[in-house]
Amino acid sequence: MVRYVDLIYKKRFGGEHTQKDIQQIIDGVCSGEMPDYQISAWLMAVCINGMTMDEAAYLTEAMVKSGDIMDLSSLGDYVIDKHSTGGVGDKTTIVLTPMLSSAGVPIAKLSGRGLGHTGGTIDKLESIPGFNTSIPTDKFLAQVKKFGIAVGGQTAKLAPADGTIYSIRDVTATVDSIPLIAASVVSKKIASGSNVIILDVKYGTGAFMTTPEEARELAETMVEVGKRLNKQITCVVTSMEQPLGRAVGHSLEVIESIETLKGNGPEDLTELCLTLGAVALKKAKAASSVEDARKILTENIKNGKALKKLEDMIVAQGGDPSVLQDYSKFQQAKFKEELKADKDGSVSRCDALTVAKACKMLGAGRDKKGDPVNMAVGIVVHKKVGDEVSKGTVLAEIHADDKEKLDQSIELLSSAYQIVDEEVIKPDLINAMIGA
Repeated sequence: MVRYVDLIYKKRFGGEHTQKDIQQIIDGVCSGEMPDYQISAWLMAVCINGMTMDEAAYLTEAMVKSGDIMDLSSLGDYVIDKHSTGGVGDKTTIVLTPMLSSAGVPIAKLSGRGLGHTGGTIDKLESIPGFNTSIPTDKFLAQVKKFGIAVGGQTAKLAPADGTIYSIRDVTATVDSIPLIAASVVSKKIASGSNVIILDVKYGTGAFMTTPEEARELAETMVEVGKRLNKQITCVVTSMEQPLGRAVGHSLEVIESIETLKGNGPEDLTELCLTLGAVALKKAKAASSVEDARKILTENIKNGKALKKLEDMIVAQGGDPSVLQDYSKFQQAKFKEELKADKDGSVSRCDALTVAKACKMLGAGRDKKGDPVNMAVGIVVHKKVGDEVSKGTVLAEIHADDKEKLDQSIELLSSAYQIVDEEVIKPDLINAMIGA
């Protein structure tokens, strides 16, 4: 009989778990034999004392094996998956997956819903009228074979141990542990079956990791865990000090994604997608170099092939493809109000977390799993760090369905901005690339 208290004691005093120890813990989590209070105690011990790289790899592998592992070998030699550690206005998946598919690489992407300020990729895609994200595995694979692209909701059968552990981490202040985050992210990506994994690791006020140093440590951990489990993982460390792109909110972000695929997207979102995509294509041997890969992706935006892949996915998953040309098909907010600059100068701060909170106030986010989200509301950021403004320049536009919430949101949003007299240099988006 396993004495979980001994395993907790071992980690509490800085001991190193064996692979057998970790497997016993995960078996106990999945069977229910290890009660929540002991799981909580063990998680806190891990948060305080950390894990070695071996322990992190053992934990990741045990989580992978706790459920199903998708077999994507029938789709081709290389299947790409991309994941972001989360951010404000992060609609990268909606842009990047059609870009990659247009270059001939199969995309079988499983995404999640969001907690907090806005929903996840699945929530955003469901703002497209009729779009279905609940696809059985056989139909999911058939769609990828036919169209080269599918984005569906994560199934509870993939890495179920992670689902149980994460629900406890969320309420016990044990989320921000690098080995636990690494094991959570990498286990789900490996279980999803892809063999080229690209991870966008965020840092800043709108991310789990607040500093670039923490984000790089997380990235290095995930790349190393991947190596030990024979998976190619590349991490791109990017800033989330301000929102990515301009739109924050479900329908608004999908519209911005469509515009990006038409070649009219914000510079930062376009650059990030080209960077992630170029690395992915090279890893999948669909291009001889990163430079050639960027040329392929750029050309496929210009010639419409990338947008056509989004259309293919929308049609295959029951959505209305006319939204690609007629944005009035999306849910529309009742009220729109502009936040304007109160002085001349340069924007020195457009705080991502404050923008996110203002967006959640409108109804774009959820406090607990299953809460509804309002697809129509959100914020469009017109001016960001380094932009010059004059008094009266529109900084942002708020889309709301409730006048009282609109007034509260715009008051909060105004505190996200700082305008200074001196010139401000536009910050770099990409900080580092690890495992390329």
